[in-house]
Amino acid sequence: MKKKNIFIALLAALTLTSCGEYNKLLKSTDYEYKYEAAKTYFAKGQYTRASTLLNELIAIMKGTDKAEESVYMLGMCYYNMEDYPTAAQSFIQYYQVYPRGVYTELARYHAGKALFLDTPDPRLDQTSTYKAIEELQMFLEFYPQSSLARDAQNMVLELQDKLVEKEYLAARMYFNLGNYLGNNYRSCVITAQNALKDYPYTKLREDLSILILRAKYELAVYSVWERKNERYREAVDEYYAFVNEFPESKYSKEAEDIFRKSQKELGETPVDEDEVSEE
Repeated sequence: MKKKNIFIALLAALTLTSCGEYNKLLKSTDYEYKYEAAKTYFAKGQYTRASTLLNELIAIMKGTDKAEESVYMLGMCYYNMEDYPTAAQSFIQYYQVYPRGVYTELARYHAGKALFLDTPDPRLDQTSTYKAIEELQMFLEFYPQSSLARDAQNMVLELQDKLVEKEYLAARMYFNLGNYLGNNYRSCVITAQNALKDYPYTKLREDLSILILRAKYELAVYSVWERKNERYREAVDEYYAFVNEFPESKYSKEAEDIFRKSQKELGETPVDEDEVSEE
């Protein structure tokens, strides 16, 4: 039987060189030959042909030793064809059917990576981003010592940055809207603060923090008289928190300007810049 399989594989490799042979293959009922042909097409990078054959063979070979490899190979066909949603679906199908299969670790990893590669621009709906994070975190839970674990963790961090960027863009939009149809400065503060709470180590931390300071100052500027002092003090407090965390910030001059304007409104003596730095 082993010699027969080797012969079939060699025959497939030698004869699958034309469209005519491929069309004959599609009509063939020799499923062993089709399976070896699919592997040959896959090895040659002819993923469309390989996937067409594998889609037919998976149901036929169910329960055989070739079924497991066929499902994983089909996922890799779609992955290499950059059809990432279908690839992810195939990999997920694989590890659900074969939770302890030969390719389960790779299937879980590629399911997450396929979803990662299919995530949209931060300005668009991020449902698929959450799904990709979930899939990659599941991989890390199952295979924390995997040689692919660091790559998976880096993808998770990159996806989280994408979610933070979406929140940052939303917060900036609220700030730019100002008082249009309501108090959007408060929405800006809440959105930015929630982003920092959910993702405290984001690379956008400084940008979110200055946005909060700007918005708190504008809240004071447009506040009713009875609340002005309270809100200018909130802006001053936010300034101190900002300069303590980002003493060399690219936004230092802007933050200092907000601080001095707030002090002036509060009727307080401006503090020397060196004294502020020491504090």
